[in-house]
Amino acid sequence: MKIERNKQTMIRFKDCINTNDLALAEKLIAPEAEFASLVSEAKLYGGAGYLSVVEFMRRSFSDIHWEIVDMAAEDDKVAVSWICSGTHDGDFMGLAPTGKKFSFRCMNFYYFNDEGKIINDVAAKGLIGLFEALGLMKSPKI
Repeated sequence: MKIERNKQTMIRFKDCINTNDLALAEKLIAPEAEFASLVSEAKLYGGAGYLSVVEFMRRSFSDIHWEIVDMAAEDDKVAVSWICSGTHDGDFMGLAPTGKKFSFRCMNFYYFNDEGKIINDVAAKGLIGLFEALGLMKSPKI
């Protein structure tokens, strides 16, 4: 029952980040949920904190969109494989707009409290972990 509830929350979460719906974010994300991000030196909290990262991305990629490719769940966590796509039509961390379209696959692990709200989001790093270890990329403070 809990597993299915959490998977349904992720489907609603997809809608939330694609529409930047703060009211929905506050229903799905616990207010005490803490997120680390490259866009802020300070910790971000709750739905508003999470959507501030989405807003940052939307300023650089106005048509950014996330689709769930696959999900696996157990107990209080759900792993989601995403396809993220968009167009680089705004400044991104000092890089002027290129007009290039992109699409890439990424994976995140979401953790839930007993009420079924998201309390943490951990991105799987893949090769980015290597880039961070070599000093080629800055990682968020966790």
